[in-house]
Amino acid sequence: MRGVDEVLESAGVDEPVVGEWLRGLTCNPSLPGAVLERLLEFEELSAGRPWLTWRPLDSEATAIVVASSRTQYRLDVANNPTADVDVLARLAYDVEPRVRFVYAALLTDFGRRIPAGVLEVLAEDADPKVRRMVVGVPGMPAAVRDRLVADEDPGVRAGALTRELWERLPEQARTRLLDDPSPQVRQKIAQLSRVEEEPQTLTAEARVGHADPNARRGAAGDPEVPLALVLRLAEDPEDAVRLALSMREDLTEEQRASIPYTVPPDGSLRPPRWIQERAADPETARRIAASAHVGLRRALAMQEHLAADVVARLAVDEDRWVRHNLCHHCQDAPHELLVEEYATAQDRNWSALRHHRNFVRPGLARFVDDPNPRLRHAALDDPEAGPELPLRLADDPDVGGWAVRDPRLPAGELLRRLALPGSAFAAAANPALPPTVMHQLVDRAQDR
Repeated sequence: MRGVDEVLESAGVDEPVVGEWLRGLTCNPSLPGAVLERLLEFEELSAGRPWLTWRPLDSEATAIVVASSRTQYRLDVANNPTADVDVLARLAYDVEPRVRFVYAALLTDFGRRIPAGVLEVLAEDADPKVRRMVVGVPGMPAAVRDRLVADEDPGVRAGALTRELWERLPEQARTRLLDDPSPQVRQKIAQLSRVEEEPQTLTAEARVGHADPNARRGAAGDPEVPLALVLRLAEDPEDAVRLALSMREDLTEEQRASIPYTVPPDGSLRPPRWIQERAADPETARRIAASAHVGLRRALAMQEHLAADVVARLAVDEDRWVRHNLCHHCQDAPHELLVEEYATAQDRNWSALRHHRNFVRPGLARFVDDPNPRLRHAALDDPEAGPELPLRLADDPDVGGWAVRDPRLPAGELLRRLALPGSAFAAAANPALPPTVMHQLVDRAQDR
């Protein structure tokens, strides 16, 4: 790759392009720690979008951001689900209470493991708001919870109390809490000491005739309620009740057709439990796939795995939500249908279909000239295509940015794009950009 300085000098790079470099580098998946550290010094990046909350951070990158002098960056790294949990634990000692509070609030988010010793540190924090954030953490060591139940802050004491803890506390501690000066604590103890009332048991007859439509809906779909009794709900005034009844397993197709049910037009339908439990049985699945009840077919299409012939039938179903559900929920959805749904779907999840296991990527280059921009974008996913593919799409008004970010783009073209307004961002985000060039871009940004 020719010297970046030579190319940029000849192009007469202006201020907007320099801003594109900086923003592009924040999106570069190959960003080295040394370049990341330098980017943290730019004021305009800290004032813009929270880029550190979503870009992947390994342990080195996490350590760099945790050590940043900018409070906002340390807050952002606490919100990043990829941040290294052991390095992130340093935030428990942060000088800024707001950072410690956010770290404590997100302690178990994203499925994070809690490093050893962190709960002990946060339970001793000088700020009661931080201590309140950890009182409900699952798996709290008994010693730490005992410490919190004796905390000077009433909100911490009340939050730390659980039924299990209250029952095992020594008599002296229980007496002290019963006389606690805080109404909040005494109210929590009263709640924990209250004997749980047994829930009222209704007969099937009572459920079917209940005034609450939710109770009738539950009865309508409950296989324990006799069919002869529940069929009374076929004329229920509530749509949801009649729909639940129409989706029972023990109905014949004729009985279903006689019920005036209404299926939601947007595909939002909760699958009955019996379909979830029995969809793995090919015969049951075939029967559901052949049903005239579109709600049952939609629910069936939401199952993770289905027999091949059932998938084939649902893939050509006349109802678009059946086909939609098959693509978005079933791991066996066919490639052709996935491509069709990807190209035409109007919901917000259409782009996720590119990551479906049956969205076969080899051969997608055939869409390079397709009038649909989604399919031209998909063409870039073809692993068998060469550098001519991103080069051909680099000036595409819809997918050119993604083409310029493609690591197969020829090195000379990538460098040239760094000097072009509108392309500089994508070029700086290209993972094939050498670290030496990244440093040169930062150098020039600092020398503005």
